[in-house]
Amino acid sequence: MTNEYTLRNADVKQLNSLALAYMGDAVLEQYVREHLLRSGRVKPNTLHKEATKYVSAKAQAKVVHNMLEAKFLSEEEEAILRRGRNAKSGTVPKNTDLQTYKYSTGFEAVIGSLYLQGQAERVREIIERAITISEEPKGDVT
Repeated sequence: MTNEYTLRNADVKQLNSLALAYMGDAVLEQYVREHLLRSGRVKPNTLHKEATKYVSAKAQAKVVHNMLEAKFLSEEEEAILRRGRNAKSGTVPKNTDLQTYKYSTGFEAVIGSLYLQGQAERVREIIERAITISEEPKGDVT
């Protein structure tokens, strides 16, 4: 089904990395919110705090380094990660260093690219792995 809003895979691959990261941020946020609610964490005043353990730049950078070390991402996904990491955002991160922020942006670009290409199963695999990594005790990056 195509309409004026449908992007072909070729079009997705041409999108600016920061646009892909914008989409990936929204997709990741939705998955994390659902994960928190389904796991019984439903107190409104703690949901946001809990969510940051998964979606903060620091958490995402930890996930990226783990996935790279484990060779979890495909070559194409790693290429998208590099594009996102190297994108010039023009913004200065508030609560983290620039390198951490760049890895986070790269991770979000991978999620956004896969999502826009309709690769829902791969998005789910990556985000489930990211959640698992984020829930590991600090220092246990495996």
